[in-house]
Amino acid sequence: MTVADHTAFASAKFAKADLARGTHLFAGLNCFEPGQAQAVHTHDGADKFYLVLEGKARMRVGAEEVEASAGTLVWAPAGVPHGVVRAIERCVMLVGMSLT
Repeated sequence: MTVADHTAFASAKFAKADLARGTHLFAGLNCFEPGQAQAVHTHDGADKFYLVLEGKARMRVGAEEVEASAGTLVWAPAGVPHGVVRAIERCVMLVGMSLT
């Protein structure tokens, strides 16, 4: 399995692809076209990370916003609001989350 095999984009909203799902951990891809966003949300009892593989996006975790580019890891602890404010460039993120 390669990331490229699962990378896909959609014009209406960002695209998601599952890579692996176990009893305690999930891994997937989030793929954004420029201008697309992911609503700020929380996961009670589950930590989450975004690792930007390609592109650039404006991310929010709690009250902080950061510009994340390839190689940037964004950590969202359980219960803390987080999301993608806006993709600045076409962007592919590896997403991992603990499952409760």
